[in-house]
Amino acid sequence: MAEQHGKTLVPQIRFAGFTDPWEQRKLGELFEESDERASDREILSVSVANGIYPASESDRETNPGASLANYKIVHFGDVVYNSMRMWQGAVDASRYDGIVSPAYVVTRPNSEVYARFFARLLRQPMLLKQYQQVSQGNSKDTQVLKFDDFASIGISMPASENEQRRIGGFFDRLDSLITLHQRKYDKLVIFKKSMLEKMFPKDGESVPEIRFAGFTDPWEQRKLGEIVDVCSGRDYKHLSKGPIPVYGTGGYMTSVSEGLSYEEDAIGIGRKGTIDHPYRLNAPFWTVDTLFYSLPNQGIDLDFTLCVFLNVDWKSKDESTGLPSLSKQAINETKIWVPSGAEQRAIGAFFSRLDDLITLHQRKRLSIRQRSPVWS
Repeated sequence: MAEQHGKTLVPQIRFAGFTDPWEQRKLGELFEESDERASDREILSVSVANGIYPASESDRETNPGASLANYKIVHFGDVVYNSMRMWQGAVDASRYDGIVSPAYVVTRPNSEVYARFFARLLRQPMLLKQYQQVSQGNSKDTQVLKFDDFASIGISMPASENEQRRIGGFFDRLDSLITLHQRKYDKLVIFKKSMLEKMFPKDGESVPEIRFAGFTDPWEQRKLGEIVDVCSGRDYKHLSKGPIPVYGTGGYMTSVSEGLSYEEDAIGIGRKGTIDHPYRLNAPFWTVDTLFYSLPNQGIDLDFTLCVFLNVDWKSKDESTGLPSLSKQAINETKIWVPSGAEQRAIGAFFSRLDDLITLHQRKRLSIRQRSPVWS
């Protein structure tokens, strides 16, 4: 964040070699609105999460019959924002030539501006608040930031284009790292889902499609109640604060002085509300009354059991017409296939390592994002 030192304005962190103070400028001095129109170029979109990207890469369906007659031309380096979502950070410097919806505002930077620097600067929290303050409309859903209001906003910026380039390049590299870990995370999640399907028997079959070498014995059909003990959670409000985590259907809630299980890890599964997202509970723990905890019986591998729970279509066992609900009986009566203890442990260890990799990339992505310096 830029700070005032005497009569000069400088950021808290700077690259070596840059000492000149930053300038106070109006955005209207640096950008002009562009209103060129065309209909025969690639359609681009602008979002908070992804910046500017080709609409063809989006999961959202487009209307092939929609008229493109009033679409605005975007050149490489133009700064484009969504006039109704600017207060959320829907702005970016384009890496593409194309066209955007008339709902977007296309601005062209002058020679003093390095666009990739402004792609980051214009998403700073203090500026997002200013966009909201000057936008026109009665509610957040109808507020529009017109170019004249955008142009009236004051910002702090380095006069040196070289410093702009260093900062813009630094954040682009961080964004590339975040994207890299996100892609690895997404691929691992898809891979896990695929392997859960292939390493467990499909309907009408007694052995899975994929098995580890050395395992040939048939799997045995059992009921879940034969391999786990399903226990009820309880209210925790009478307990004092302490080191033991309390879990609900959405995960961790708080910490208390006592536990329901001190030494045995378990599988949490929702009794009410979210009933289709089982997850591992590491002892010691306490669960609220909307979350069952299932303790594997002797000889049953916990990580394998978690995979079993993940493979069940729990929504099909919903017993309520309102808030989704699951009973102990429904869990206990669920039919499953179980291999030998050794094969259970091999499968459980495989998915445990896969979960560790997924968690690693998720944490790296979040860590990079949280450590990114912020200036305004």
